[in-house]
Amino acid sequence: MSFYVTTPIYYVNAQPHIGHAYSTIVADTISRFKKLCGEDSRFQTGTDEHGDKVYEAAEKAGVSPKEYADSISQMFRDAWPPLTIEPDNFIRTTDAEHIKTVQDILQKVYDKGDIYLDDYSGLYCKGCERFLTEKELVGGDCPDHQKPPTLITEQNYFFRMSRYQEQLINHIKSNPEYITPERYRNEVLSFLKEPLEDLCISRPTSRLTWGIPLPFDDKFVTYVWFDALINYLTGIGYPDGPDFARYWDVAEHIIAKDILKPHAIYWPTMLMAAGVAPYKKLHVHGYWNINEAKMSKSIGNVVRPGELVDNYGVDAVRYFILREMSFGLDASFSTDALINRQNSDLANDLGNLFSRSLTMINKFGDGCIPEPSLTESEEEIDLELVQLISDMLDEYTDEMNAFAFNKALQAVWKVVRFANKYIVENAPWELAKEQDKKQRLQTVLYNLAETLRVITLVLQPVMPETSGKMAAALGCEIVPKLQEQGKWGLLKPGGKINLGPALFPRLDKKALEANQEKSQKTVSANPADTQDQITFEDFKKMDLRVAEILSAEKINKSDRLLKLVVNAPEERTIVAGIAEHYSPEDLIGKQVIIVANLKPAKLMGVTSHGMVLAAKDRKKFVVATVSDEVKTGSKVS
Repeated sequence: MSFYVTTPIYYVNAQPHIGHAYSTIVADTISRFKKLCGEDSRFQTGTDEHGDKVYEAAEKAGVSPKEYADSISQMFRDAWPPLTIEPDNFIRTTDAEHIKTVQDILQKVYDKGDIYLDDYSGLYCKGCERFLTEKELVGGDCPDHQKPPTLITEQNYFFRMSRYQEQLINHIKSNPEYITPERYRNEVLSFLKEPLEDLCISRPTSRLTWGIPLPFDDKFVTYVWFDALINYLTGIGYPDGPDFARYWDVAEHIIAKDILKPHAIYWPTMLMAAGVAPYKKLHVHGYWNINEAKMSKSIGNVVRPGELVDNYGVDAVRYFILREMSFGLDASFSTDALINRQNSDLANDLGNLFSRSLTMINKFGDGCIPEPSLTESEEEIDLELVQLISDMLDEYTDEMNAFAFNKALQAVWKVVRFANKYIVENAPWELAKEQDKKQRLQTVLYNLAETLRVITLVLQPVMPETSGKMAAALGCEIVPKLQEQGKWGLLKPGGKINLGPALFPRLDKKALEANQEKSQKTVSANPADTQDQITFEDFKKMDLRVAEILSAEKINKSDRLLKLVVNAPEERTIVAGIAEHYSPEDLIGKQVIIVANLKPAKLMGVTSHGMVLAAKDRKKFVVATVSDEVKTGSKVS
C-alpha cells in the first residue's frame, strides 16, 4: 500500500518559522507512521522561488533573484535535519525538471482551449500575488495583509477555471473526506455557490521577468500558483515516471488555512483541465498564535524552530506542537506552555516511568528482562494492562490516520499514566523483600518492560530520537507492521537492558528566570554605570550573526567606506567604514560578526543591509571575528 504526503512549498521571501515547522513536522510524522504500519510512504517538501515578492526581496538585498532564492531555499533545507525531519524529496521551482513540467502542462491546457489572452483590470494584492474581488476585501483591504490592493490594468492570459466549477462541486460532494477537517470542506462548498471567475495565470515580462516563460508566448511568465502547485506532480515524475503511477492516486496535501482556496479550487480545476485525476485528500490546519497574538514580523514575535531546539531539545518541540494543536484549529504557543508539557508529560510521566522501570529491572532482575510467571492465577496476569494497550493501539492508529495527533498522544499517555500507577499499586520493591513473591515480581517487571516496548513503537513517528533511545535501552528494534508488533508478549526474556541518562530533564522556571536576570545584569560593559544599561529583552532584539565576507571593494569618492558582500547565510551588501584600516583583499574569506536586523541605510549611493562590528583601539578599527570557524549565519548570543 502506497502513501504520498506533501507540505506546501515554502515561499523564499522569509526565513523558516514555527508555522513552516508545524506543517513539515506533521508531514514527517504521518510519513513515519505510515512506514511504521508497513506502508510505502513518500514525503515531499521544498521551496517556491518565483514571483514579485522574491524579486523585490532580492533587489533590496542587492543580489540576483536566483542568488537570493538559493540562500533562503538552503535555509529551509538546513532547518529540517535539527528537527529530525527526513523528506524523501526536496523540490525547488527553479529546478530544470520542474520548469519543463510546468511548460508542458501549460501547453497542454492551452492546446485544449482552456487558456486565453484578454484585457483585465483588477485589484492586485502583492502579498497574495493574485487579483482579489471586491467581496474578498475587508474595509477595502486584503484580509490577510491588511493593505489596500492596487488597481492594475493590463493584458494577461487566463485559465478557464469556470468551465470546471460543477465538476469540482460534484467531486467534493462525492468524496466527503476530500477536504478535512469538515469545516474547510463546507467553506469551499460555500464559496463555490457563487460563479467562479476565470483565473489570471500570467504576468507580462514588462512588469516581471522572474518566472517561468509561457511556452506559447515568451512575453509573459506564468503566475505563481500555476507554477508552484505543479510541484506536487514534478516531484513524482509526471507524466511517465514510475513514481507518478505509484503515488499520485494516494497523494495527500498538508496546508495552512491561508492557502485553502488555491489548493481546494485552483489546483483541482487545473488538474481536471490537464486530464489528471484530482489528489486524494487535502488536510488543512490552523495558525500558531504567539502568546495569544498573531505571529508577525512587524511586532517581532516570530518563533524560529532552531532556537526552540537549542533551548528545549528536538523531541520536546515535536511533542509539544503535535500535542498542543488540535489539527484544523488555531493554537497558542508560549514558552511557559512548552515548559509545562516537558515537565508534566515528558519528565514526570514518560521519563519517570522509563527510569523507574529500568532501574528496578537492573536492581531486581540483574539487568535482564525477566521471565514472566506462567503459573499465577488469571487475576494476576494483569489483563487490565494488556487490554488497555490493545485499546490504545486501535485508538492511536485511528487518530493518527485522521490527523488527530493530539488525540493519538492522549491515548498513549493513558497507558503511560496507568503504568506509573501500576508501579505504585504493585510496589516491586516490596515484592523483592519476600521470596514467595519472586514470581510476581518477575511478571510485574516484564509487564513494565513490555509496556515500554509498545510505547517505544507508537512514539517513533512523533519523537524518533527518544524512541531510538528507549529501544536501545530495552535492547529491542523498532520493526514495521505496527499492529503485529503491538501484540503483547513479543519482548524476549533474558535480553540485557542498557541504563542511560534521563530521557527528559525537568526544567526549573525559576532557574531559567534567574539565568535571564543574570544575563540582563551582565549586558552592560560597566556594571557601575547604570545610566546606559539595557535589559536582556533589549539585547535579544539585536540579530547578531557570524558572516563570511565573499567580496570587498572600495566605494568611489570615499576614502573610508568599503562595499562588502557577505554570506549570513543569505547574501547581503554591507557598507563598512574600515577602508583606512583594511585593504579589500585582506577581508575576503574572513568570518566577522554583523548586526543583521539594522534598518537599511544608503551610504554614497550603496544600500547597506547591516553593520560589521569592530573595536576601536585609539585610532585603529579591528573587526570582530570568531576564534574558530563556525557555520555562517550562526547566532551570536
